[in-house]
Amino acid sequence: MVVSPKIAPSMLSSDFANLAAEANRMIDLGANWLHMDIMDGHFVPNLTIGAPVIESLRKHTNAYLDCHLMVTNPMDYVEHMAKAGASGFTFHVEVAKENWQQLVQKIKSAGMRPAVALKPGTPVELVYPLVEGTTPVEMVLVMTVEPGFGGQKFMPNMMDKVRALRHKYPTLDIQVDGGLGPSTIDTAAAAGANCIVAGSSVFGAPEPGDVISLLRTSVEKAQPTT
Repeated sequence: MVVSPKIAPSMLSSDFANLAAEANRMIDLGANWLHMDIMDGHFVPNLTIGAPVIESLRKHTNAYLDCHLMVTNPMDYVEHMAKAGASGFTFHVEVAKENWQQLVQKIKSAGMRPAVALKPGTPVELVYPLVEGTTPVEMVLVMTVEPGFGGQKFMPNMMDKVRALRHKYPTLDIQVDGGLGPSTIDTAAAAGANCIVAGSSVFGAPEPGDVISLLRTSVEKAQPTT
């Protein structure tokens, strides 16, 4: 079963002073999604952007805004992110163990695509009920670094989680985020990841479009042929 590659440059690595231009440049260079890191300074130590920035960016692009909420209370963000124009809403399983069904339903009702993320230290089994629920998430994000900062080193041992998910759910969108680039993409793609978040490796490249193309090609080549 083939899953389509979705390359999502992490706008955390972009020039925030020129966010609209950077976003459109990435789409013009072949990106499928724009990955937006929303951090609250509590769930993770860093503090980044919120709904007002998403709303401002939405006025300048029709792109899929893949919003990853590294926040302690995701339920409080659903309405604001939907109104701002978020396309996807990824919450962390670590803060949603008690109310994930209600949260997923609220995300879908607000017109966004629900997804769940897990930190490196979180067992992959915790997300299985969310994929198999009556109102399931539509993507799982496996963090390949500790969330909170860009430019970290890729953790290859996280690929065991990706392999487990791909084996169990052949058609699921599986996203990886952290340290992805030309030197690590083949490992991630071979494990079964098809949604690739890449920040510094794209924005720091002399030719970002070439990196986006390389990431996509790697995912396509790793697809099963039968």
